[in-house]
Amino acid sequence: MSPPVSPTIRPLRPADFAQVRPMLLDMGFVDDEAALAERFPAFCAHPDWALLGAFQGGQVLGYAAAHDTGPDLRSGHAHRTAKLHDLYTHPAARRQGVGRALMREVEAWARGRGLRHLYWYANLREATPAYVGMGYTPGDEVQEGYRFFELDFGAENTRRPHPERGQ
Repeated sequence: MSPPVSPTIRPLRPADFAQVRPMLLDMGFVDDEAALAERFPAFCAHPDWALLGAFQGGQVLGYAAAHDTGPDLRSGHAHRTAKLHDLYTHPAARRQGVGRALMREVEAWARGRGLRHLYWYANLREATPAYVGMGYTPGDEVQEGYRFFELDFGAENTRRPHPERGQ
C-alpha cells in the first residue's frame, strides 16, 4: 500500500475534462462520448450538482459526482436527499485516502445544503469493500450485484441505512 496523500479537493471546471474523461469512460455506461463532452461544462456549473475533483500537483487523482434531488413531494425539504452517482479514484492513487477525502467533501456539500440524506449504490467487487473500509455500513440486501448505502444527517454519526429501507 502506498503512503496516504493529501489531495486538494475542489469543484471540477470545464478545463478539467481532458483529465477526468478517462475516469468517466472507465466508470462505464457512457452512451456517447461527444455528448459527454458537451454535457460536462453544464454539469460543472449546475447548482444542484457537486462535481468534485481530487488534485495533487495539477493532476486529477479522482472525482465524485453527487446530485441534490430537490424537495420531496410528500415531505418538502424535511427529507431532501442527494444521490452520489460516482466516486472514482485513479488506479495508481487507490488506497491512499483519495476516496475518503472526496467522500468527506461530498458529505460536507450535502450538509451545507441542509440535506437530510445522502445515498448511493456500490458494486460488490471493488466499491462495497472500499466504502466499508472508509467506515460506511451497507444495508444487508443485495440487488443485482449492488449494495445500498445511506447517511442520515438528521441522526448525526449514523452510517447505517434508513431503518425502513435498509434493514
